[in-house]
Amino acid sequence: MADKPEKTAVVTGAARGIGRASAVALAKRGFAIALVDRLAADLETAAAEVAAVGVAVLQLPGNVADYAATQRQGRTVFEAWGHIDVLVNNAGISQPKGLLEISEAEWDEVIAINLKGQFNWCKAVAPGMLAGNGGRIVNISSVSAHTGAGSTAVSRFSYCAAKAGVLGLTRGLAKELAPKVTVNAICPGAVVTALTSKLFTEHYDHIIGTIPLARLGQPEDIAEVVAFLATVTPNFMTGEVIDVDGGQWVN
Repeated sequence: MADKPEKTAVVTGAARGIGRASAVALAKRGFAIALVDRLAADLETAAAEVAAVGVAVLQLPGNVADYAATQRQGRTVFEAWGHIDVLVNNAGISQPKGLLEISEAEWDEVIAINLKGQFNWCKAVAPGMLAGNGGRIVNISSVSAHTGAGSTAVSRFSYCAAKAGVLGLTRGLAKELAPKVTVNAICPGAVVTALTSKLFTEHYDHIIGTIPLARLGQPEDIAEVVAFLATVTPNFMTGEVIDVDGGQWVN
């Protein structure tokens, strides 16, 4: 029987963008990675990139909004590797419609994937973390949770509401799961991904003018902060929210 990995992480929304970059960053730090995403073809590409680093990889295709499936996938990881040390709750979708245009079903989908999906995975991993040696949860929110949606934002109010809910989830679970499990959140700003690149190109000069560091973010900018929260020792941080936005929303 193969040896169990010393360090393991689950990354949701891992097929591309911030999720894939975070998976690679953790793999480079020696974590075996379980990749979760509903984009099966992109998930295979991400798995190959992670495997090339030289760590064990599990592919878990599926929708984070599906509670029962998430519970099954959590058990799959525990059975395969014996423990989950880090959860990166990154999966999310955009929603450009405003209040007057959005349907109830579209609202429900945003909340189900962007907020309930994070609850689902916390529910799947927390019992094992608490029963074992503890763990770390990193939730990906958005600066839109603080500011609302600007004129060049990819998503509108429903996304803002879901991502604000992630901050409440983070703070509540930080107290509830302490001292064995830490729970922190990251709020990315304008980060170039397949989802955002077209809009950023159209409004490039305006957006750059609002960012003191004078560039758009890259998925790796967020991934490095994910890796910090997953590995920093000693760690005296929980319930914290870190904005990674080039100074765009200094407050």
